[in-house]
Parts: sequence; structure tokens; C-alpha cells
Amino acid sequence: MPIIRANTGVITQINVFTVPEGGQQALIGLLREAAASCRAVPGWMSASLHRGLDGSRVVNYAQARDEAAMRRVFKHLQENGFLERNKALGQAHPGLYEVAITVE
Repeated sequence: MPIIRANTGVITQINVFTVPEGGQQALIGLLREAAASCRAVPGWMSASLHRGLDGSRVVNYAQARDEAAMRRVFKHLQENGFLERNKALGQAHPGLYEVAITVE
């Protein structure tokens, strides 16, 4: 389950993919497969996939316990070919973040 609270140490990768027309579902399927494979990586927490209503974007909101865990996730994804497969389905714009503040 995603955690959105400041000062937890949790690292979030937000990756916005631009996809060709009709390409959202194929990328979502691949990202789901990648997330399922990451369950075995120590420190991996969750992935939430978002489909843009305009049909041109997919957003992956993935979390790990800390930066070292997120690096292990990246290594796992790279070693298992997921990063290369992602490139064939959309253009990625990733970034790593920590929650600075929340307002409820």
C-alpha cells in the first residue's frame, strides 16, 4: 500500500510515460508484470499505475523503503529486461522523490 507521509524515509519513483495512441494498455500490462516481479526485492513496497484520461500517458508511482532499496529495484528491473521492454512501449520521464509535506 502506498505511503504518502513526510519524514518516513520512503522513496517514491514517479515515472511519467508518453505512449503512442492506443498504447496505454500494453505498457500498463508490462508495468504490472514488472511490479509483480519486484515483490521479491528487499525493501520494495508498492506500485500504483495510472492511466491518463487523454490516452497519451501512463504514470507509475512506485515506492521502496529507502534509496538503497530503490536502487535494488532498478537493478532487478534492468537485469530482467524490463527497462528495455518499457522503451519499446513509451518514452519514460522518471524521477525519485521523498514527501516534503502533506496537507489534509
